[in-house]
Amino acid sequence: MGSAVVSNLLGEIMTNNAAFSIAVFPGDGIGPEVMEPCLGLLNEMTEQIGGFALSFASHEAGAELYQRTGSAMPDETWKAAEEADAILLGAIGHPEIRYPDGREIAPQVDMREQFELFAGVRPVRTYPGMPVPLADPRAQSLDIVLIREQTEGLFAERDKGVIEDNQLARDSMTITRAASERLFGYAFDLGRKRKSAGRPARVTCVDKANILKSFFFFRSVFDEVAAQHTDIDADHCHVDAMALNLVRQPWSFDVIVTENLFGDILSDIGAGLMGGMGMAPSADIGAKHALFQPCHGTAPDIAGQGKANPTAMFLSAAMMLDWLGDRHEVPAMQEAGRKLNDAVEGAFSAGDLRPYEFGGSAGTAAITRRVREKLGDAA
Repeated sequence: MGSAVVSNLLGEIMTNNAAFSIAVFPGDGIGPEVMEPCLGLLNEMTEQIGGFALSFASHEAGAELYQRTGSAMPDETWKAAEEADAILLGAIGHPEIRYPDGREIAPQVDMREQFELFAGVRPVRTYPGMPVPLADPRAQSLDIVLIREQTEGLFAERDKGVIEDNQLARDSMTITRAASERLFGYAFDLGRKRKSAGRPARVTCVDKANILKSFFFFRSVFDEVAAQHTDIDADHCHVDAMALNLVRQPWSFDVIVTENLFGDILSDIGAGLMGGMGMAPSADIGAKHALFQPCHGTAPDIAGQGKANPTAMFLSAAMMLDWLGDRHEVPAMQEAGRKLNDAVEGAFSAGDLRPYEFGGSAGTAAITRRVREKLGDAA
């Protein structure tokens, strides 16, 4: 796509539609490979459903750009991301391309901080027909949401850690009342939405309050916020116990909320419960901005081979549609998000579609084709 603007032509002539601009970052490795079919599906859905219009402006950012130019994300690209209604990202980074201090190229993390995308929303959802690691039948219908705080915690001063005389290394943990209250408020609001949809809503705070003062404070603020949301059940779990229970009985949880580093680790366990990172979508939500991307990396070992699983990209786009529809009160967009989710579920329900990461032979094209067929069936 380069830097061209790809517009939904039907949306342009339907002037009564709500129109939204999406800043697109295909990124590195398999990022462009999963982004291209995703944009195609979004354009098809916009025509099929109507009531809204999307325009996509593609921007280069990431490790390969840094290697060529010395900048992972130019100033004009920052401006485009800030002015867009939403940000849609494929995958960014490369294990062999790093900053001089050894850190990976990760402008998506910089965007979390710059735009205060405080809530990292990581759904853990499985579908009948998909092979999953746990044998219990309940593992075939998981529906959990993990929320990680993304503006502080142990990542807060990631650029300020020190190594002294090659003998001592030090990083700082920061947890504030304001950021914690904002995070927990979001978690309880999400729990309430899930309850209205028939879920037995419960918000679980994950911490290490028995050892660290920072997490004792984190839990204390959670309890204060929970007291303001008595219509939603609330409890706590230490992070080590949560790691155990996510493997033993993940169906016992609904909304899980935690600190940045803990959330980073637990969300990968969640991806494992779904069978792999190719099934794991995410949203980074702030008060004014939001970024949507699959949880997987750039997978340079399979880039260009057509093996990439685009499912997480599709599901991330569905989250974008739902967020835009909810934020701007456009029910048609929320309907589109539900239809895309349903199409993904339908694509795998027969049990014969197996991505490479599941030991199968279904690559990007085959999975996209099946999802497109299911969207057509729903028209």
